[in-house]
Amino acid sequence: MAAIDFKKIVDDFKATNWQDPGTWSAIPKAVVLLAIIVALPVAGYFGLWQGQLQELEQGKAQEEKNKQDYLNKKKQAINLDLHKQQLREIDTQFGALLKQLPNKSQMDALLVDINQAGLGRGLQFELFKPAAQETVRDFYAELPITVRVMGVYHDMGAFASDVGQLSRIVTLNDVSIETGRDGNLTMDVTARTFRYLDEEEVAAQRKSAVAAKKGAKK
Repeated sequence: MAAIDFKKIVDDFKATNWQDPGTWSAIPKAVVLLAIIVALPVAGYFGLWQGQLQELEQGKAQEEKNKQDYLNKKKQAINLDLHKQQLREIDTQFGALLKQLPNKSQMDALLVDINQAGLGRGLQFELFKPAAQETVRDFYAELPITVRVMGVYHDMGAFASDVGQLSRIVTLNDVSIETGRDGNLTMDVTARTFRYLDEEEVAAQRKSAVAAKKGAKK
């Protein structure tokens, strides 16, 4: 194997007239050719291919996003009937709950029912005072009633059970029981009854809410 004469290679490069390629020796030609072969792909990558590769990656990412969006919408379409059925069930349940709320004309009868539930258990009413004004919510009104009754513990428990079984929704809150000198118990409690608003009241409630929002913006 012949030894490489580095001195001759260096001398060839020194003697090369770079402005006249026709006079170049084999080694400078080979080096320049190799440099061109390496430079062309590098220049192509940075000048053209790099941008195309970036666009390709962006396209792949967008394609993946589109696939995911399609799958999500497909699932929604498949479950559409189920969602409709669930919505109908919710409407039915809401209607059933709404029927447990009396309207304005039935409130007096409900108050009588609460009073009779206590009297039927032998309790003595010292106070039965509905609030002077209802608390109006989105679609219903709440009426608190301050109640004070006297009797024995068993009868008070039965009274609470009877109120819970009324066909209309009534809750007992803020219960306080004290023992009197005669041994009887006195129970103070706030009974809350609810009624649904009629169409005129709902319309007025919405109108008031809109006016309040406009006032807040000013």
